[in-house]
Amino acid sequence: MSVNIDRYESAVARYFEAWNAGEPEALAKAVAAAWSVEGTYTDPLATVTGHTEIAGLIAGAHEQFPGFAFRPLGAVDGHHDTARFAWELVSEADGSAPVAGFDVITLDADGRIRSVLGFLDRVPAGA
Repeated sequence: MSVNIDRYESAVARYFEAWNAGEPEALAKAVAAAWSVEGTYTDPLATVTGHTEIAGLIAGAHEQFPGFAFRPLGAVDGHHDTARFAWELVSEADGSAPVAGFDVITLDADGRIRSVLGFLDRVPAGA
């Protein structure tokens, strides 16, 4: 089982690296490392497919929330090719976390993300 847990934790670590990459080149590289070529991301506010669209979504989140970083909350849990984890969006200036949720990911044979289903538990008004 620890082999699978390591697989899930590695995939989630790459996921957070992508969400926290700031520069366009670093973001593109991190997305390619985390997601399969035809990978998807779906949450209540967006549905995107492929590296370019996923990177665009992440860049948009950085524009909407400058000075914030995505952080994991708790442990990664998984079985088979599926894992789930909680996260929050934290202000680097004051530590506030106006956005929080959890994601369910499925992985391909190489451990890269095939799909993300995101759920938003806390979202500020007007976001």
